[in-house]
Amino acid sequence: MSNIEQQPRPLFVGPIVRAALVDAVKKLDPRRMARNPVMFVVELGSVFTTALFVHAAVTGQGDAPAGFILAVAAWLWMTVLFANFAEAMAEGRGKAQADALRQARRDVPARRLRKGASSEVLSAPAARAAALEEVPSPSLRLGDVVFVAEGELIPADGEILEGVASVDESAITGESAPVIRESGGDRSAVTGGTRVLSDWLVVRVTTNPGEAFLDRMIAMVEGAKRKKTPNEIALDVLLAGLTIVFLLATVTLLPFSRYAVASSGQGSPASLTVLVALLVCLIPTTIGGLLSAIGIAGMDRMIQANVIATSGRAVEAAGDVDVLLLDKTGTITLGNRQASELLPAPGVDERELADAAQLSSLADETPEGRSIVVLAKARFGLRARELEATGAAFVPFTAQTRMSGVDLGGRRIRKGATDAVARFVEEAGGRFPAEVRAIVEQVAREGATPLVVADGARVLGVVRLKDVVKGGIRERFGELRRIGIKTVMITGDNPLTAAAIAAEAGVDDFLAEATPEAKLEMIRSYQAKGHLVAMTGDGTNDAPALAQADVAVAMNTGTQAAKEAGNMVDLDSNPTKLLSIVEIGKQIGSESGTQIRPVGQSAVVWQPGSTHM
Repeated sequence: MSNIEQQPRPLFVGPIVRAALVDAVKKLDPRRMARNPVMFVVELGSVFTTALFVHAAVTGQGDAPAGFILAVAAWLWMTVLFANFAEAMAEGRGKAQADALRQARRDVPARRLRKGASSEVLSAPAARAAALEEVPSPSLRLGDVVFVAEGELIPADGEILEGVASVDESAITGESAPVIRESGGDRSAVTGGTRVLSDWLVVRVTTNPGEAFLDRMIAMVEGAKRKKTPNEIALDVLLAGLTIVFLLATVTLLPFSRYAVASSGQGSPASLTVLVALLVCLIPTTIGGLLSAIGIAGMDRMIQANVIATSGRAVEAAGDVDVLLLDKTGTITLGNRQASELLPAPGVDERELADAAQLSSLADETPEGRSIVVLAKARFGLRARELEATGAAFVPFTAQTRMSGVDLGGRRIRKGATDAVARFVEEAGGRFPAEVRAIVEQVAREGATPLVVADGARVLGVVRLKDVVKGGIRERFGELRRIGIKTVMITGDNPLTAAAIAAEAGVDDFLAEATPEAKLEMIRSYQAKGHLVAMTGDGTNDAPALAQADVAVAMNTGTQAAKEAGNMVDLDSNPTKLLSIVEIGKQIGSESGTQIRPVGQSAVVWQPGSTHM
């Protein structure tokens, strides 16, 4: 296993083991033990044999030697405690989910606007220092205004009042590509704990302590509960029935034994200690005691498939999954937009557009910029050129200009957002062609991102950027559909973009403009209808839904919070790995003889317009 060292944590963790040992004793409470009929009977037998031992030790009388009674009582108590320990270990991993989210919260210094000062002075570097005071982020309150410079962490959730900046949100979303945040519109919200990569922002705090994004994630994770799988319910019924049958059989042995001895005048009746031991041997004690550990063999098989499973129950439940929710970015798509097509303006040769687009991207280290260089090379054989000798001056991308480019021999080549390039062209005395604007609108309608390229006052055309769907994923989704699993893509994109990607990937349905609450509600809705739901995700904002899902597969490339919330981690970060996980789950179910498939549920083929909003 090439990347096994990247597993989120070992199977046994010291703090979890120590807590499980304590919980194993606490679980001896009869009110809790009664939930497991088999082990409740064993506990009653433990108490009864302990009482028999005390009686024999004190009075010197008993139906068996005191040492024998003590040995039986000790074994029974060990059985009960081991069963409780196995269950406490499984629960301990669930409790660690919220702890991982808490660790994502960081107390950082914040530069807060002094009372009475105007936020307008923050745009002037000379007056900025006097207007700010440094405070710890937990002291920030609703309505406070803070200044965040390049390289600094945003101290709290808020709304941008001034400035435009590139923000790294990977700690929250798991997405590697930075995003642009600016005042006004639908890109003005920022999340505490994310980092400003360029420029600066003036942010008004929109939450009080305890109400931030991560706090809501923690609350939802702690409130999420996984229901019992059909296999577990069937086993509970079976074990309870067997326990009652053997209990009645054992109870009748005592009068039969006494009658046989009285009739024959030989031997001695069976002792109560022996009958209790016999009962524990007859009832399915092993299965009842290790019910929380069912699927351990499947966990070992998961490792062979490069999947770390932290829950044996989840492995078994995987065999009954019939709904799969997948996060789009980093799961269905590669995570970074790639240049896929060059669309020249009227009267412009495509090679000329490719040449200018590549020149403007040579100093662009973003995945999008590198993909433009590669596309120009693949289409026209254009290779990176040595421009130092020509005195070329590269213009890096900034959130303020939203363009990058190069000044070369009197040429000013720029590539960037449509409105930014339009302003550049107009300032150079040119005109933005209506034909190019139509191309831009068409690209946007198709769910892609347009970048406009201009050479001075002349608009050369558009570069189409698109989310690249992972290779072979459409075929794998077809396999999932054939075995009765419905696939649902979850994304924060607008419905137009989501529909285009859903159609290309071949999923059955999608949820657009998804919030953490919407994801959680969708899973609960499916579960309420009797479905078993699996979800894959990679971001902290996926953690509540992962915690609620019956089978939760976190991508190894995702955030630590997502890994902790899931009960499996795919080391290959391949969402279609679920097919292998389902196959292993079916094998475990068939080997145990308790495999149950939901009936009356069929996959739904995705149709345009079948969005869940």
